[in-house]
Amino acid sequence: MKSSIFLASDSTCQTYPKEQVPQAGWGQFLAAYIPGYTIRNHAIGGRSSRTFIEEGRLKDIEKELQKGDYLLIQMGHNDATKEKPERYTDPYTDYKHYLKQYIEAARSHDATPVLITPVARLHYVSGEFLIDFNDYCNAMKEVAEEEECLLLDLMSLSIAHLTEVGFNQATTYYMLDVNGTDHTHFTEKGANQIAVIIAEQLQMIVTN
Repeated sequence: MKSSIFLASDSTCQTYPKEQVPQAGWGQFLAAYIPGYTIRNHAIGGRSSRTFIEEGRLKDIEKELQKGDYLLIQMGHNDATKEKPERYTDPYTDYKHYLKQYIEAARSHDATPVLITPVARLHYVSGEFLIDFNDYCNAMKEVAEEEECLLLDLMSLSIAHLTEVGFNQATTYYMLDVNGTDHTHFTEKGANQIAVIIAEQLQMIVTN
């Protein structure tokens, strides 16, 4: 029986219906680059580390988690929205508290948790791609160290890739290229590229 990789995340990862093409999430493409695993994408837009749990979505994952599975946790985008207090978390208190619940849930089922820092937005100023959600990235790294949990620093990896390909190419990765306004959500091209980056890191984890 195949082991599964479960995804707990937000709109940058979720699977989109055909009517929303070309908008896409990286979770849609991961299966193509991680042979031998079943991808179970529970990511959904607008959720923070807090609301994903409060809505029972982590409990739903727990019902299926088995020994040998992986739980990938990418949260932070929606945690940072202070203007929406129902989803906001303070990075160094609430956010860390909720992240540890995902880790505990995975380990209680003999599955392996993997923390993933938030993916980069298209934030380009004076010839440089800027890091958003810095406190959330740092807080997640603290949790990974405190809990001895695997960490994939997607923020750094995605910024490095955008820098490598340059602004014009990077623009085609985001829905900005389609609607002129969205610097956060991915086109199919962008989501696929993020999946490639994540898969390269995961292959090193799952084969060790």
